[in-house]
Amino acid sequence: MDYQLKDRVVLITGATGGIGQALARAFAQEGCRLAVSSTSQAKLDAFLPSLGLGPDRLKGFVADVTDEAQVRAFVDGAAAHFGGLDALVINAGYEGKMEQIQHAQAETYRKVYDVNVFGPLYCMKYAAPHLIARGRGAIVTIASNGSFTGSAGMGAYCSSKHAVAGLVKCAALELGPQGIHCNYICPGAVETPMIHRIEENATGASGDGLFADQYLDKRYCRPDEVAGLALYLASDLSSHIMGSGIRMDGGLDALS
Repeated sequence: MDYQLKDRVVLITGATGGIGQALARAFAQEGCRLAVSSTSQAKLDAFLPSLGLGPDRLKGFVADVTDEAQVRAFVDGAAAHFGGLDALVINAGYEGKMEQIQHAQAETYRKVYDVNVFGPLYCMKYAAPHLIARGRGAIVTIASNGSFTGSAGMGAYCSSKHAVAGLVKCAALELGPQGIHCNYICPGAVETPMIHRIEENATGASGDGLFADQYLDKRYCRPDEVAGLALYLASDLSSHIMGSGIRMDGGLDALS
C-alpha cells in the first residue's frame, strides 16, 4: 500500500532495537528520509548500512532519551539536516525490574519513567515546533497494552505506559488544531528480546512464547506488524484519528 510518505522526514527513537529496526525498514521502504537514534554508535554502525540509504536520506544520532539536552540535539539536528520534520515515531522503551508492590523501589520506577515517560515528553517538546512550522504532521508513540491493563510485578512499566497514554491524549488536544495528529500503539507481547527478558524475570525461564496462549492466535505480535500500523498512523491517511490508543493484543480487548 502507498502511504504517501515518500520524501517525508521521519524521526525514530530506539531504532536499533527489535521494533525500532522494523520501523526503520518500513519507513525506508516507503521512501522516507530518516533520522534515527540509538544509545550506541556501535549499534548504529551495525544496523544502518542494512537500510541501503545514502546520507541524503539517512542520518543516525547517538541520543539517550532520558537526557533532555541530547533529545533536543537529536531533534533539532535532524530538522536542520533535512530542512524540517514531518513525523516523529517514539519507540525507545524500558521494562525495568519486576517487583511486587510491597518490595517496590523508587529507583526502579524512576529509571522506567525516565525512559518511558520523560523520553516521549522531551521528544514531543522539541519536535512540536518543527511540526507546527510544517502545518501538518504526526506523532506516533509505541506504548503498550500495559497502557490499558496491569500485570503483577510490573507496576513501574504498566503505570509508565498509562502515563504515556495520558501524555499523548494531551498532546493530541494541543496539536490537533494545528494539523498534527498524535496517537499511540499498544501491542501486547512482541517477539523481541524484551519479552524474553520479561519471561525470564517472571518465571525463571525464557522460551518460545511462554505467554502466547493468552492470545487468540497463540503467538506474539511481530515487529513488522507494529511497524505497519505506525506507517498508517504517521501518514495523512489517518489524519482524522487523534489521541487514540490502538491495541494490538491478539484479541484480549474483546474479553473486556
